Parts: sequence; C-alpha cells; structure tokens
Amino acid sequence: MGIENQALIFSTSNLTGFEQMALDLNSLDQTISNPEIILTLRFYYWAGDWLSIGYHQKEIPSHWEKLLFNEEINIVRRPSGGGAVLHSGGITYAITFKKTYYKILSYKMVNDWLIKSFKELGLTLKNGNLQKSSIKPNCFGTSLVSDLVDQDGFKRIGSAQYRKKGAFLQHGEIQTNPSKDLWFKLFKEEAPPKVDLDLRNDEIVEHLKKSFLKNKSNLRIKNVDVNNKVIRKFS
Repeated sequence: MGIENQALIFSTSNLTGFEQMALDLNSLDQTISNPEIILTLRFYYWAGDWLSIGYHQKEIPSHWEKLLFNEEINIVRRPSGGGAVLHSGGITYAITFKKTYYKILSYKMVNDWLIKSFKELGLTLKNGNLQKSSIKPNCFGTSLVSDLVDQDGFKRIGSAQYRKKGAFLQHGEIQTNPSKDLWFKLFKEEAPPKVDLDLRNDEIVEHLKKSFLKNKSNLRIKNVDVNNKVIRKFS
C-alpha cells in the first residue's frame, strides 16, 4: 500500500545550474506521475556564479555574452518565465505541487510563509506592488505582487512558476549576499546590500524548512539525500 499525501524534502545541494534545473524538473515529473506525492521542497546553492534567464527571455545583451566568454558568469535557462536572476551568494528554493494543492501553495500562501519565517529571523518583508510587467533583463529590477521586498525597498525574493500537466514548479531566489561587482557588470546598477541577520545561509535554510513543515501533520515526510547517484540519474 502506498503512502498518501507524501512530501519529499530534499537535502541542500551545491551544483551547477544545469544540474539544478534538471533536478527541479525531475521533482515536477515525480509530482505529476506519482499519485502519492503531494509536494516536494528543495533549497539549493549554485556551484560558481550563475545567471538564470527566463523561458521567454529570447535575447541576452552582448555584454552578458562577453562575461560568459570570459568565464566570469555561467548562464542557464529556467523553465519558468520572468527576467534574468543572478545566483551568487543567495539561496534558491523550489517547490512542486499538484494542482489540487494550489489553494494551499499559491504565490500568496508561499509568500505568507516566507514573510512569517523571515520576520521570526528579524527581517521584515512585504509584497511588491506591480500586478504585471514586461520582461526586464534584471528580474530584481521590478517588484511584482508575487515578489517580496524588505523594509528599505530592496527586492529580496523573486519567484516564478512553471505549469505542466496539472502540477506546478515554483522556484525563487532569496538574495542574501549578492556579488556587488558581478551585479553591476550584469545590470549596470547597484546590488541589494547584504542581509544583516548574523546567520549563515545554511541556518536560514534550516529555519525555513522547519517553518514550512510546521502544522503540516497531515503530510507524510520523506527526506531525500541529493547524492551523486541522484545527480547522475537526472542531470
């Protein structure tokens, strides 16, 4: 007999952008194909400095190509939409869930969890104010209602969704300590300052996991270790 309402919670990984996107899509495919899995949750880092570009972002500026050629940045395409995101010094989260779970894991509910969690750590966040916007080269250059900004107006978390066969992949970047130099080279503007929480990223991740799972006694939790065997299988 299978275990109903199963949630897969993956260990934190530090991999290339291509491997991380492959694992995100595999999590989504597992959510689609396995009737027992309600959702999956991953937090991860990127091996090196990466720029992920949105699915509909068809052209990239020539100076990004130069940075890629000079091996100052790596570039990977996301399955989700939106503008480019720099992954350097921050935390990426990825949640997949079935459509039947959407009322619980919509943008609003995920943001409510993130707002509450970071408030407990001492960082005040609120939703952005734009309902929609054209795709900008820098995802963090605009703040949609699905994004979160801090008390000083800096966008801290940008999120995007990809839908497939009645399931969703939602992932987002939490900018805790972005590279100032690389941010300026890419976007010709100043990066958000480092988040002053006196916590390592790993400590933030552990708090977010515990906060997410709190009051979810209806879920059967299965912890999954993202090891070399898993990576080779799906990347």
